[in-house]
Amino acid sequence: MTELTHDSTRRELATDAGVLRYHEAGDGPPLLMLHGSGPGVTGWRNFGDNLPAFAPHFRCLVLELPGFGVSDTTDQHPMVAALPAVQRFLDGLGLDRVDVIGNSMGGGVATRLAISQPERVRRLVTVGGVGRNIFSPAPGEGINLLVEFVENPTRENLVAWLRSMVFDQSMVTEELIEQRWALATEPDTLEVARRMYGRAAITAAFAGAGSSAQATPGWAQFDRIKARTLLTWGRDDRVSPMDMMLIPMRTIPDVEVHVFANCGHWAMIEQKRAWERTVLAFLTEQDGEHAA
Repeated sequence: MTELTHDSTRRELATDAGVLRYHEAGDGPPLLMLHGSGPGVTGWRNFGDNLPAFAPHFRCLVLELPGFGVSDTTDQHPMVAALPAVQRFLDGLGLDRVDVIGNSMGGGVATRLAISQPERVRRLVTVGGVGRNIFSPAPGEGINLLVEFVENPTRENLVAWLRSMVFDQSMVTEELIEQRWALATEPDTLEVARRMYGRAAITAAFAGAGSSAQATPGWAQFDRIKARTLLTWGRDDRVSPMDMMLIPMRTIPDVEVHVFANCGHWAMIEQKRAWERTVLAFLTEQDGEHAA
């Protein structure tokens, strides 16, 4: 297989709401990969190192969601803009049905797609981030550190947030810090981050999630997901603690769970090989095999 680099896999799709940028690798059934949020995030940084494992089996499509400095930004909040962007992306590529992997915020977007268009998602994999806090405080430690960075974007605050994302602290290298710092402090990207993770925005978001006056939240609609689903989680996740898993684990009709020890929020990075083996086994299993 040709070496899968950032530049060799980079693609663009023009839409009526701006250019969506993405990375494409491999042949086979389409596999959509949706990144999380946070300072300096991109789809490539979330999933670029996983492409060699998945590209021999799937047509991997790593979408850069609007609002994070790669695809064109819209005038909507990134959480609001994400699902319509995914729908435009799939329509633009002529894809009727896909498997989806979503990390953190991307998992939330993927579950919303599976709820609103169940015929479009064959299998669904999430990496932390879905559900709601049951026993742990909300927002959790990692979210609070993210808020601290957004409110006061210093290198020290960025490093503190990055350290909350992983179990193995040696993963927070100077290279990682510099990569994240460069994009996270770009003015437009930082402004969007403040709309998402400023203290007022987070307070309102968590207050709204628990209010009966709001529309039915996503976590209360998991029973509508028709896709076979795999929840993957880091046991030591300080951003979305494991108790968040309880509602989706209990209410998604056809669901499996895999927890990785010595692992924080980035299971696909921190437990890369084990995570890839687990997800590949799930995605390539033939229908009916798990019921035998």
